[in-house]
Amino acid sequence: MQYVQRVSRIGQFARRYWLDAVVVALVIGAAVEVVLRQDAETAPRTTLWFVLPAIGVLAIPLVARRGHPFAAAAAFWLGAAGLSFVDGRLVTFPAGVFLVGMAASFLLGSLREARRAWVGLVIVLGSAAIIVYNQPTHATSTFFFIPALFGISWLAGFALHSREEQAEAAEARAAQAELDRELAARIAVAEERARIARELHDIVAHAVSVMVLQVGAVRHKLPGSLEEELDALQRVERTGRAALAEMRRLLDAMRREGDDVELGPQPGLDALGSLLDDVGRAGLAVELHVDGDAFPLPRAADVSAYRIVQEGLTNALKHARGTRADVTLRYAPDELGIEVLDDGAGTGATTSNGQGYGLVGVRERVKIYGGEMSAGVAPGGGFLLSARLPIGGDSR
Repeated sequence: MQYVQRVSRIGQFARRYWLDAVVVALVIGAAVEVVLRQDAETAPRTTLWFVLPAIGVLAIPLVARRGHPFAAAAAFWLGAAGLSFVDGRLVTFPAGVFLVGMAASFLLGSLREARRAWVGLVIVLGSAAIIVYNQPTHATSTFFFIPALFGISWLAGFALHSREEQAEAAEARAAQAELDRELAARIAVAEERARIARELHDIVAHAVSVMVLQVGAVRHKLPGSLEEELDALQRVERTGRAALAEMRRLLDAMRREGDDVELGPQPGLDALGSLLDDVGRAGLAVELHVDGDAFPLPRAADVSAYRIVQEGLTNALKHARGTRADVTLRYAPDELGIEVLDDGAGTGATTSNGQGYGLVGVRERVKIYGGEMSAGVAPGGGFLLSARLPIGGDSR
């Protein structure tokens, strides 16, 4: 483990300082070249005590480029142009200085701020022209050829930076899209939970209403001599009516602005026939299969089972582009299994809410009962939505 960490630190160090190492190596190579070839015809004419420190001073700004990227690379070129007035051969003779100039041009082209990058190109071309002009043996063609080489190096840096900007922009868009998807998923979950809560409150409110009416009917049938019993039933009736009033306020608070008031009862599995007929008229042939002995479900589970089937068929009709679907209900003593299988394209990425989160509602409904839910491409093709709703033993 320590070996891996050590290798990782060495790798990070190498990635951070590789260019500095290259610059130092080029400067050392340039100094050695000047020393070994000082008798050459194109060698600098000034003393080594000036040439060697001058070459080192040219490269120092590039080592400090992290804090001042523009100033560091520009300082190299401006310094090189200035030294060419002292000795026209000093900058052009060592190959290492030429390569360091290429690196400085590349760094100017890769600047994040485009305005500074273009100013850097002007500095590179202008300084290169001055250096060529101050070289005693320059030819006319070198006024174009040498600056063009450094211009190409600048262009390479500019192109690389453009690609990095595009990659960063793509990463930013991908990150924003992921955040948007997460936000949309959270909103979809919240909306579906609110819808489920409204349905459950409707069911509970209906049950309480029946209880209150039954208590009132019993109270009116009791003889007046049973004062304690009548008083107790009256308190129960009063408490029930108060609970109903509070529940209506809660339902009004949960209902979003623009939602229609649902006057009819919530649909259950007994309304599947009407649903299948509607879907069939819309172009999706549906066949219903029932395994096991059907029995009445708790009202909330009944509504959830209907909504699950409805979601599966909506997905098959609108988004999977299916032409046929099979709905299977499997009744067991302690659970209800639901399957919706279509012959469509097998994609469940987009569902009934148009944003890819319709299946979130199914998952939330199944979670209430501690059940299981799966959705995906079926082994034989098409899309399969499968859910299991545990049913309590007192539900039958």
